[in-house]
Amino acid sequence: MQELLLCGLVALATCQSVRYDVCLNPKKTYEYQYEGWVNFGLRMPNLAESAVKMTCKVKIAGVSAQAFMLQVSNLAFEEFNGFPGKNGFVPAPKLAQRIGAQLVKPFVFDYAGGHVGDIRAAAEVSDAVVNIVRGMLGFLQVTVKTTARIYEMEEVGIHGMCQSNYAIEENAETKELIVTQVVDVSNCRQKAAIYRGMAAAVPDQVSQQRGESLVATVRYVYTVKPTAEGGVILRAHGLEQQYFSPFNVKGGAFRMQATKQMVLLSESVTAGAVTLGPMENRGNLVYKFAHAEANVPIMMQNLADPIPKAVALIKRLAEANNYQIDSVSTEETIKLYQLLRVIPFEGLDATWRQVAGNKEHRRWFLDMIVEVSDARVLKFLEMRFQARDISVTEALQTLVVTMNHLNAVHDLVEMAKMFLNMPFCKSNVHLWNTVVLSYGSLVHKHCASTTPCPVAAVQPLVDMAVEGMRTGNEAAMVLALKALGNAGHPGSIKTIMRFLPGVAATPVDLPPRVLSAAVQSMRLIAARDPHSVQDITMTLFLQRKLPSEIRMLAFMILFDTKPSMAVVSAVTAHLLEEKDIHVAGFALSYLRSFAGSRTPDNIFISTACSIAVKILAPKFGRMGFFYSKAMHFDWFSDDFLIGTAAEVFVLKGASNFIPSDIMFGGKFYSIGRILRLLEFGIHTEGIKKLFSNGFKGDLSFSDFQAIVNVLKNWESLPGDKPAFSVWSRLFGQEWFYTDVGKDAIQNIVRAISASAGRESPVWAMIENMKRGAAWHWTKPLLIFEARYLQATTLGLPVEISKYYHAVTAITVNAKAAVNPPLTQRLGQLMTSEVSMETNGFIGSTKDFWVFYGINTELFQCGSQFKGKMPLAIPLSFTAKINFQEKKFEFDFPPCKKEIELFSFSSNVYAVSRNIEEPAAAKMTPIMPSVIDCNEQVICTGPTVVSPESDQMLTPNIWHPKVRMCAESNIYGAGICAEYELRRQYYHMEYPLYYLLGYTHFAVKVVPAQPIKAVDKIHFEVNAGPSRHPMNSRQLLETLRRLSKEATQQIRLSSGTTSSIRRAYRSHHPNVMEDLDATPEAIFNFKAFAMSGNQKPGGYDAAVYYTPEPDSHNAQLIVSQVGEATNWKMCVDTTVNPGAEAKAHIRWGTECQPYEMSWRAAAAHVPGSKPTLKAKVHWTSVPEPMAAMGRRIESYIPGVAFLFGFYQQQEVNVKQEVSASVAAASADSVDVRIAFPEFTIYRQAIALPVPPASFQNLQLDARNTTLEGAGRE
Repeated sequence: MQELLLCGLVALATCQSVRYDVCLNPKKTYEYQYEGWVNFGLRMPNLAESAVKMTCKVKIAGVSAQAFMLQVSNLAFEEFNGFPGKNGFVPAPKLAQRIGAQLVKPFVFDYAGGHVGDIRAAAEVSDAVVNIVRGMLGFLQVTVKTTARIYEMEEVGIHGMCQSNYAIEENAETKELIVTQVVDVSNCRQKAAIYRGMAAAVPDQVSQQRGESLVATVRYVYTVKPTAEGGVILRAHGLEQQYFSPFNVKGGAFRMQATKQMVLLSESVTAGAVTLGPMENRGNLVYKFAHAEANVPIMMQNLADPIPKAVALIKRLAEANNYQIDSVSTEETIKLYQLLRVIPFEGLDATWRQVAGNKEHRRWFLDMIVEVSDARVLKFLEMRFQARDISVTEALQTLVVTMNHLNAVHDLVEMAKMFLNMPFCKSNVHLWNTVVLSYGSLVHKHCASTTPCPVAAVQPLVDMAVEGMRTGNEAAMVLALKALGNAGHPGSIKTIMRFLPGVAATPVDLPPRVLSAAVQSMRLIAARDPHSVQDITMTLFLQRKLPSEIRMLAFMILFDTKPSMAVVSAVTAHLLEEKDIHVAGFALSYLRSFAGSRTPDNIFISTACSIAVKILAPKFGRMGFFYSKAMHFDWFSDDFLIGTAAEVFVLKGASNFIPSDIMFGGKFYSIGRILRLLEFGIHTEGIKKLFSNGFKGDLSFSDFQAIVNVLKNWESLPGDKPAFSVWSRLFGQEWFYTDVGKDAIQNIVRAISASAGRESPVWAMIENMKRGAAWHWTKPLLIFEARYLQATTLGLPVEISKYYHAVTAITVNAKAAVNPPLTQRLGQLMTSEVSMETNGFIGSTKDFWVFYGINTELFQCGSQFKGKMPLAIPLSFTAKINFQEKKFEFDFPPCKKEIELFSFSSNVYAVSRNIEEPAAAKMTPIMPSVIDCNEQVICTGPTVVSPESDQMLTPNIWHPKVRMCAESNIYGAGICAEYELRRQYYHMEYPLYYLLGYTHFAVKVVPAQPIKAVDKIHFEVNAGPSRHPMNSRQLLETLRRLSKEATQQIRLSSGTTSSIRRAYRSHHPNVMEDLDATPEAIFNFKAFAMSGNQKPGGYDAAVYYTPEPDSHNAQLIVSQVGEATNWKMCVDTTVNPGAEAKAHIRWGTECQPYEMSWRAAAAHVPGSKPTLKAKVHWTSVPEPMAAMGRRIESYIPGVAFLFGFYQQQEVNVKQEVSASVAAASADSVDVRIAFPEFTIYRQAIALPVPPASFQNLQLDARNTTLEGAGRE
């Protein structure tokens, strides 16, 4: 017993003499072997990856009791770019030398209790290298507790202040502790991450719950040896894995794997004192982002001496895109953006002075400097505005992009206020509107990243709104309210309330467009302060004395707040008592549209709307488009985490047919964010007043007379009120707004009036064209630059970036002649012949990049998607126009070479770049270019084992390459569509792998072998009566054959030839009078290939109108022109007052082989339902056409099922499709469609037109049937 007690005491004494908490002995020197590497790829065999690896020795020595020095030696840096198992790491000695030259300098850090404090380094050491040291020191940041096996805590690490979970395990043999630490990088209070360019893409929590596009895990494993001073780290291993997909990560993802390890090599007593030079405090262990704007991830270049490089690049881009777009050079615009971002302000001003004298260079510089996005660009614009050495147009275009792309930090917001007080900004109404609206957009971006957002940022706009109200300036009030709407600042809500009746503290009597602007100014505040906006909009909606349009706008904003079921129920209860049919119709259509919404942000509101519709439908039913209407359509995919939505709103007053507001726009849903796309709106208050007298809206004769009166009396518009207003929003921000008033309309009318003389701008344009005019415009625009940067365990930043850039160009070189020339007024054009010759180009090239990888100022590695979409349309033709004869002629040059009109190409690459060898950047297609499989087939590759499981995955390889062409040997030209895809995918990895790989699609105009040489392709349109070369007897014989066959098919009582002729003569009495006369075509179109003096080839189409007392008849004759050709197409149509229309078509040799007929009629017998019937019958058609018809028919049952139709198997008339639409009720119809082998039908389909409109189709009460029509 005594021996046992002694052993226990010895063991206790032993335990008390050693410690496990990690520490460093200030009197010792520790030497570790360090290795870190990061890899990017898709985790599957035979797919390219990229990686970097860094190895070195790390020496840590004590400087004082709580300060230690870190020094790196023997640094090696290697890059990998290729296919695992086939390629290996390649040393990068130049880059290793550059990094090593900084790492060899000593770093000092504070350390106590297992936690790293401040880090100090020499001033010349770059932030990127200090971050690499942070990655090494991260191994020392560990909390070891021996009182618990499992514990968690929040602690500082390289990823920020994050939650850590620990697990302790002891090695019984060595007494070493195995410490496992898992860092939850998704749960960080102060995360080392930054966002750029995503303020307009609003995060949505419900959308994020549908799936993740980014998932990360971080784990550290330490082996700690206990000593009397504390625990010593013998070995440490860190693993960070991150999965990213532009879709849902469940359907396949790119993987980042960052691994680091440190092994203790030696531990010794420090020989002497450590000597250190001057150092600067560089912060704590948390990763620090620096120069992120300049480090563009999709390319790398030497940024030394940037000014001459930028000037040379501007000149090269201007020259390369001088006439048309050089699609290859458009990617260099990103290089120019990067160069401008590193040039100091003085350099930007010097660059401007070098390029300002050249129109093209000047435009390129102004379009590119907007992406500098900091104080330098604001100061540059301030100088330009003060000097007034740029035009209003240049200022407007530059300012609107600058303010929307500016880095919206507090200092820049304060600096941007100066534009609100500059005289130059107020010198033009459009420029002033742009300045005010853009400042509001800047405030919105600032508030998106600053909580709470300071009221001082929005105060200038608040002051403008109050001043406008005080002075009664309507235009100023509208502009200020629109800017407040862009800002979306909750602090402006009290100011907005002052403009709203029933909400303001004092009575309000403001014009409708001011009220409209005030209500819409809450559209973005609805997401930031939903309760306040709900209270205000609910109050407005319930005020029945307010204009209908204002109440409907309030209703829209109310539902933008995503109200609860209780609020929707309250709205529904009030709607049951609603007397305004427009308000009720709008609300019901809005609720019905959103009841069917499937996007995540509407998942709760759609349920509430669905219940509301069921309550309201019995009272209001379905209302037609005559009333105010809201329409919403959307789609969302959980696999892709992508969705779209489109909205249309038509707002009308209680006594007006003309809408007072029309608005439409769309949304795009992507990986948990909602981005508003382009929106348009028009406010028609002035026009609506013009139509208030005499216009009923039933499209009767009185309505057309009212329209004529409006056109005559437009001068009665008030001079101080706009006729209508137009606005546009992009990404939720109103960027364009203008009022069109009486003066503007008057100027346009005067300019184009027939009585206008030399003072007209149109006259000046014509004179300029006669001398020869040349115009060129190019617009580069970085549409969006969205970046997300996050720290990794290695001290390297992982970045997800999306760049979308467009270059648009228009070139016109034209010369015109007028014969006889104008002498007094523009009206002489109507009796002159105008000829014009033009040579030009219109097109655009869009480049799109997605980068996922490591991006530092020293090197880059990762995966990169690169797409390009050029559109190029040449404008080379001559035209001749004779207004008096209504004759238009156009001549185009023959096709001599292949012209690519449109194409799209993309691929995904494994990329590696380093600053020491930027020209040697490597971009390896992730999928091998050579695939050992036949084209047009799916090949099954070798079976592999997934790294994450034992599941056997079989890759499929798909490589279709198709070219389809339609060529004409008459015109010597054709059009081709071609595409090529390379895919290697796995059935379990959907949808990512199905979209990766090389993609190419193109549409081209190509030369074809002509029958004879083509000098030009001639198009001619005669819109007036013209003599047709066809002999009248030939025409009538054609029509006789058509009528004879059609009459036989209708099964008239007599089948004899004489009866048929009598029937023909009774049907066409006017065309039988003079068979030798040459009839006149009311419309003629020619498309000829001209070949010198030879007879042209091509097609000639003529339309004849032969009215009769009881019907309207028209004939179309299309003939092929050329040597030994007899192809024709004959169409005979008849429309009679009995609500019946017929068409008979024959084509082929002399209109013989192929035949179809069509007939439609409205039938209404007293006591029965009004019905529309239609039939299509074919006697014979070409086999390709028949095959296409059979293929379409095979899809109809499935499509019909999706639209709620039922199917009935029955044998119907062969070679015929018939349909009937019968009025089931005042607001619904029954539809029945019969095909040869089955019938589909659906009852009570909602009618989207006013009930009276359907009744108006019943032009004749006679029973018009279709029995026997088109049958043989």
